[in-house]
Amino acid sequence: MPDAPPSEATQKRAVSARAVASDAEGSDAKGSDAKGSDASGSDAVTPKADANDANAAAVHHLLLFFALVYVVEGLGQIVGLISQPLNYYLKEVHGWTPLQVTAFITLFNLPWIIKPIYGLVSDFVPLFGYRRKSYLIIANLAAIGGHLWVTQLTAPGDLDFALMLTAYAMAISSTLCGAVLVENGQRLKESGTFVNQQWLWFNIAAMVAAVAGGQLVQHLPPSEALHSAAAIIAVAPCAVIVGTIFLVPEKKTRIDVAGMKNTLRGLVTAFSRRELWIVAAFMFFYYFSPGLSTPLYYHMTDDLRFSQAYIGALGSISAAGWVVGALLYRRFFGNLTLKNLLNLSIAIGTAAGLAYLLFWNEIAAAIISFGAGFAAMLTTVATLTLAADYCPPRAEGFSFAVLMSIINLANTLADNVGSFLYTHAFHRSLPPLVLISAAFTAFAFVLVPLLRLGAKRQGEPANIGEPVELAGTPAR
Repeated sequence: MPDAPPSEATQKRAVSARAVASDAEGSDAKGSDAKGSDASGSDAVTPKADANDANAAAVHHLLLFFALVYVVEGLGQIVGLISQPLNYYLKEVHGWTPLQVTAFITLFNLPWIIKPIYGLVSDFVPLFGYRRKSYLIIANLAAIGGHLWVTQLTAPGDLDFALMLTAYAMAISSTLCGAVLVENGQRLKESGTFVNQQWLWFNIAAMVAAVAGGQLVQHLPPSEALHSAAAIIAVAPCAVIVGTIFLVPEKKTRIDVAGMKNTLRGLVTAFSRRELWIVAAFMFFYYFSPGLSTPLYYHMTDDLRFSQAYIGALGSISAAGWVVGALLYRRFFGNLTLKNLLNLSIAIGTAAGLAYLLFWNEIAAAIISFGAGFAAMLTTVATLTLAADYCPPRAEGFSFAVLMSIINLANTLADNVGSFLYTHAFHRSLPPLVLISAAFTAFAFVLVPLLRLGAKRQGEPANIGEPVELAGTPAR
């Protein structure tokens, strides 16, 4: 998958709106009294004011919940605190190549690719009376157990099983959090705000994780660094468990066979519409850009001779770019139409990708990493808002998970293709891979018109329209 400034800004706007509404209502009431009318006119606006107060409180609680979840995601995912210690351990202790490390890490992407299964189960099968809360608690308990298990292991084959458990736990937790986002984002028309909040705090956690991971590798032997990272992460999911209990606004429910049939029928109908398929195709091609992640780590280590501590600091600098972008989002990007936001994110992403051609020394690396983080923030907010707005009601967990799985699949394929090209086609030369990656990002410009977004605003639930039709078939 958060910050105080957006949260405060959201609250201030809500308070301001209520104050204006209150003043207007008070003025109307006074005028009505002066004319001798009864109090029923002023009483009629009370439910609306109460609803506004309830919505503002719900937004505040959800912003705090998303912050907690995504701090844990930022620390606990395979790309979090354990990432650099794990890469360093496999490289130094076992002598693995970039392609071997990427293949090993790819195993832990499987739980993220099958996220629709978790969403489907939670949409249709309440557990202990809840579709979201119960699953969130169990998933985070599993994450705690998995990371504690990692602290006792050294062989890659054994680590595979323990890390896989943590990957499933994080993926399930993320899926349920996404369902909470879509349900409440559409209801409160705050999808963009919630996405921004999630990824702001994810990257605040990523900043801490990158620095801490680099320091662990710099000062501890490889195995101790790995075990220390796992022990630290094991504590974090406790916060999500507490947040789930007290902050998620979910009413108890039970299995309703008739409701399940209606939801399934609506889901089938939704997936027969062209919009959802176009969105899915756009996301796949947008994110399928031959990855630089693992090749860049080897380039920094073997060619540029950066210290492990500095490599960790660069991860933190990249996360800082995300944070700055998230803090600026509400003021400079929140009012853009979704189409304009997508086009802007593609343009900035292409420029940030090409900047890696200048990745020569520590100063250049820091500037480029910051810019890449900023660009990634815009990409994430734009695409996840697009996904959230197109999810059909009552199947939010499954639909959002499908679109997120498409992103995860595209990223996984891109990372493996990038590592293969870097190792076998370009003979560990980074510039050709940079050019190909930037070209794939720029290609997304061609796909934006296919979405037919028009003047759609961020956070507006999409009106799913016509069914999928064969080319040349007249629209009905």
